[in-house]
Amino acid sequence: MKLNITLTTNVLISAVTLFASYLLRPITVAAVESPTATAPNFVRDVVPVLTKAGCNAGACHGAFSGRGGFRLSLLGFDPDADFDAIVHDTRGRRISATAPENSLLLRKAGGLMPHGGGLRMTSGSESHTIVRSWLDHGAPGPDATRLHVTTLKVTPADVVLQLTRNDSEGDRSQTLDNEKHTLVRRVNVEAIWSDGITQDVTRWALFDSGDNNVAEGANDGLIAGKGPGRTSMTVRFMGQVASVSVTVPFAMITDYPAFVTSNFIDEHVLTEWKKVGLIPEMLADDATFLRRVSLDVIGTLPAPNEVREFLASSDPQKRAKAVDTLLGRREYVDCWTLKWSELLRVHRRSLGEKGLDSFQSWLRAKLRDNQSAQILVKELITAKGNLYTNGPVGFYFVDQTPVDLAETTAQIFLGIRMQCAKCHHHPFEVWSQEDYYGLAAFFSGVQRKDTKEGGRFGGSQSIFVANSHKITNPMTSQVIAARVLGAAAPVAEADDCRPELADWMTSKENPYFAKNLVNRYWGYLFGRGLVEPIDDLRATNPASHPELLNALATDFVAHGYDFKHLLRTICNSRVYQLATNLNPERDRNGMFFSFHLPRRLPAEVLLDAINQATGSTEGFPNLPVGTRAIELPDSTIASYFLETFGRPKRTGTCECERVTTADLNQSLHLANGEAIHQKVTAKDGRLSKLLAAQTSNADLISELYLATLSRLPTEQELAAATKHVTAATNRPEAYEDLLWTLLNFSEFSYQH
Repeated sequence: MKLNITLTTNVLISAVTLFASYLLRPITVAAVESPTATAPNFVRDVVPVLTKAGCNAGACHGAFSGRGGFRLSLLGFDPDADFDAIVHDTRGRRISATAPENSLLLRKAGGLMPHGGGLRMTSGSESHTIVRSWLDHGAPGPDATRLHVTTLKVTPADVVLQLTRNDSEGDRSQTLDNEKHTLVRRVNVEAIWSDGITQDVTRWALFDSGDNNVAEGANDGLIAGKGPGRTSMTVRFMGQVASVSVTVPFAMITDYPAFVTSNFIDEHVLTEWKKVGLIPEMLADDATFLRRVSLDVIGTLPAPNEVREFLASSDPQKRAKAVDTLLGRREYVDCWTLKWSELLRVHRRSLGEKGLDSFQSWLRAKLRDNQSAQILVKELITAKGNLYTNGPVGFYFVDQTPVDLAETTAQIFLGIRMQCAKCHHHPFEVWSQEDYYGLAAFFSGVQRKDTKEGGRFGGSQSIFVANSHKITNPMTSQVIAARVLGAAAPVAEADDCRPELADWMTSKENPYFAKNLVNRYWGYLFGRGLVEPIDDLRATNPASHPELLNALATDFVAHGYDFKHLLRTICNSRVYQLATNLNPERDRNGMFFSFHLPRRLPAEVLLDAINQATGSTEGFPNLPVGTRAIELPDSTIASYFLETFGRPKRTGTCECERVTTADLNQSLHLANGEAIHQKVTAKDGRLSKLLAAQTSNADLISELYLATLSRLPTEQELAAATKHVTAATNRPEAYEDLLWTLLNFSEFSYQH
């Protein structure tokens, strides 16, 4: 026993001695290799790396609820929250201060551990090196200055992949329309930070093409052309966006044919045609022009006698005079009241019967008197008092909350879709949550007074405003004061800040107001806007013809925001008067306006056209006989035809609410519907009266063509129709067949 204790004691002494000598041994510390002398900045360096790798994209950890328990702000719009999520969340398990190379942040992104997002940065890459260096320096967080990007510059902002005949070796080219196109161009992206530093961020910017069939963007700033046309390349970096217009010409035209211009619209568009190698269609004939401009300006077909008179006139100014005449007709007010009622969602479900009449009567008066867009919008934004005596008050009965009013105001009057900024920084725009709630704060004090007289909000028919300058962001509990979009500071406190909003919105310096309105009106007349969709103006959705959009807006402002002047200017341009091309080989979507794009007539206009062509009327419930569809106050008036052909319900501010595409139900209604048959065969209709007057075949056929297609029949059409009616045993039925056929022509139901 004594021997065993002695041996055990000796072993322990030896072990302690050995361990002590190990602890006291000389230690050589190897220098940790650092890629940079100073620590990478989390905001300036690390967040862009994570964004480029896709870590904070909406499909990954940037989703609203994150992924795998790890949530980052979408595209890095909130670096402070991202730093906390990476460094402090889940007890700091995502990074290792003692062994940075073992940090989950690096191992998962580098593919060394199972990761749902797969490999995001390879070891030794620039991205991996930056993150590793940041970890090696102790993972410093954002400083208190809230560093952010103030401006994003892309040069060049307009890229034309020039046509060339250079066949030299190494030239990246592709044959398009039997010519050679240089297909690659590099752009440079610079970010100007809030601390004044300008940084080349081309490597870290995100490039997204609007049309990959025209061009694609590469990570290193290269833009590669794929086919003829034009698209925009969206460039995003740290909450800022910019765009690059990319054009791949269709052809090289050295001897461009003469094109006589009528106004500045033609001059701008002609420049673009030459740039992209497009030759426009010829001018539409007189009959086509008169039908087109009548339907666009007054929503009404020209009468047969109007067509005959116009065709017979030799006045070289007859087209311009026709435009002036149409702008002075009563139907102009009906047509554009309908359009503005749709935009403002004028509807009895929110206004009641008396409120509907008050709001719409105010609209009609403004359009009838040709009040400027400035006056119209200012009266809407600053409206208060009783709805029944002050029509624009109805604007505040359509939407219920300040945020709804902010979204509506931005989209209708500025063409800005703010909805995405409600929960996070807008991924395709510069707007932040502060911008969103700053705009909403203007409406925070709008209150409704309940007079128990019906309506959507418990009978409220009057509004008053008190203390409308602050609102709380429910996401952050931050109190945000009213400020106009893009402003660095809020407006001065006031019980009612809306007048200051109205002044800013309608000022000449506002970059959105005039452009939005001229773009909408252009879209109404051409079937597509210079910016498309027409209510989505943003840096990442540039105009197809930016110089023309600027020129139209400048002219609109210079003429006092006059809607009739705008319509007159567009309709008198030769671009508007071009012929239609039903099967274009180039410019297939009509982006360059080298031909007039055919489009389906709106439901109300089509129904009125059928009634006018057949000489019949429509019976709408509780309305006088003869009421036209474009005069209807809202969509509660029952009409199977209007519902079938896409009348909007006025529930949203998007122009897309109106259905403009044809479908089988529409075709069947025109071809087999009992309602159409009754109109064609009506005893007091156009055809019955012509037959009763013993009109000759040639004159009767011509009259039906004029009444439906607004033109005379061609020789072949006249011969075929004459053969049909003369061979028939029942003359009235033969003409009923002819009229029915004309109503079913695409030429009748389409604007062209």
